[in-house]
Amino acid sequence: MNPCRTGARVLVAAALCATCAPDAPSGVEPAGRVAFVWELPSGFPVPAVPPDNPMSLQKVELGRRLFYDKRLSDNGTFSCASCHAQALAFTDTRATAIGSTGQLHPRSSMSLANVAYARTLTWANPLLVALERQALVPQFGDAPVELGLASIAQIEQRLRGVTIYRESFRAAFPGAEEPVTAHNMNKALAAFQRTLLSGRSAFDRWYFDGDASAMSDSALRGYTLFNGKALGCSGCHAGFNFSDHTRAEGEAPSAASYHNTGLYDVDGAGTYPAPNTGVHEVTQKPADMGRFKVPTLRNIAVTAPYMHDGSIPTLSEVLDHYAAGGRTGRANPLKSERLTGFVLGAEQRADVLAFLESLTDHEFLGDPKFSDPWQND
Repeated sequence: MNPCRTGARVLVAAALCATCAPDAPSGVEPAGRVAFVWELPSGFPVPAVPPDNPMSLQKVELGRRLFYDKRLSDNGTFSCASCHAQALAFTDTRATAIGSTGQLHPRSSMSLANVAYARTLTWANPLLVALERQALVPQFGDAPVELGLASIAQIEQRLRGVTIYRESFRAAFPGAEEPVTAHNMNKALAAFQRTLLSGRSAFDRWYFDGDASAMSDSALRGYTLFNGKALGCSGCHAGFNFSDHTRAEGEAPSAASYHNTGLYDVDGAGTYPAPNTGVHEVTQKPADMGRFKVPTLRNIAVTAPYMHDGSIPTLSEVLDHYAAGGRTGRANPLKSERLTGFVLGAEQRADVLAFLESLTDHEFLGDPKFSDPWQND
């Protein structure tokens, strides 16, 4: 969804968010709040955190509770977790998402694994660079309706009526005169999401921890193919997070990369079907038609179906797509120049799939610290 085209509710909410006072000065922890210590997987850098929303244990735990709370939807039927399930790397099994009112969305729910490292949020909006601001889109957006909240006052009144929230907001934001606000709600949600770090897969145990037995011979051959010139997968799925869309602490903000993978060409000029026109929906630049974010490949084996619109059911069929140089073949004038196609034998295909499956972090998918806290109350 393009926030530039949403109803007034999102624009008002964004304005209110932008004018709120910061949580605390950079690097300062208010009295009564426990400093946060990252539990980073081997080889992972510290994520970038906005100076006006420092991490704390109390804030993370509050965000976790909010993430699973259906009070955050207008009709009380959906939570953030309704579209972002832990066992599925915080996505769902749908080709395209569905909102709290039953409205179908044009795109699939993105995985939240390692979202702390994302340069921008959502599939194709270069303007959304902070989790605190992105949360306004599902909460208040009406094109399409996701959580469908009617107003800031509505959600603040709901949360203030819950004893555990009055207590936990005060613990997370001890310096605030009125801690239970929508602004602080989104700070807490962002803090929790930044802890969703996935880096303990079989690949990680082999690559970062030196466990020679962690990867099968087939997966090792697949990793070689993945990085080879013939397939060229690592050109876009690069680095520790297997994405060219990554930023860590100390790195200055920079333009994010988006790519056209030749999924559509409805008119011979490279046009994608509306409303899924990629970055073009935001910029209206012809060259941005069909350009989407490169998602992480971590836990990719559990996040089917694939692509921004869920139009490719299996990983094997994703390989078919790239082997053909895109669904529209080699003729699409706007397709990335990196998509030149390749030939993949049966054994090679099995090896690449074995490597991709080695990126599944089973510990992450079942880690109790990311689970629904309401189940334990």
